[in-house]
Amino acid sequence: MRIRRGDKVQVLSGKHRGRQGQVMRAYPAEGKVVVEGANMAKRHTKPRGATMQGGIIDKDMPLPVSAVAIVCPSCGPTRIGMRFDEQGRKLRTCRKCGGDL
Repeated sequence: MRIRRGDKVQVLSGKHRGRQGQVMRAYPAEGKVVVEGANMAKRHTKPRGATMQGGIIDKDMPLPVSAVAIVCPSCGPTRIGMRFDEQGRKLRTCRKCGGDL
């Protein structure tokens, strides 16, 4: 999975199509990511202890990683390519403009 926590992504499909946000969490084993502000669900929670408040809480739910595209700073949503630098490290690159992500 080439999308990591902290990446800026755009949702490609579903009712939140077009929305952009940061990846808050990535689940590589399931192939899902949690995007800030997308795929929200209402959860009815009970108060637990003195500090946590109960009620209806908006919770970010996971999206399939195939439903999001990383946003390149120069050319917008794109796919991710890979290349090696001089030290042999693997770098993620933009498929449209060739710049590093």
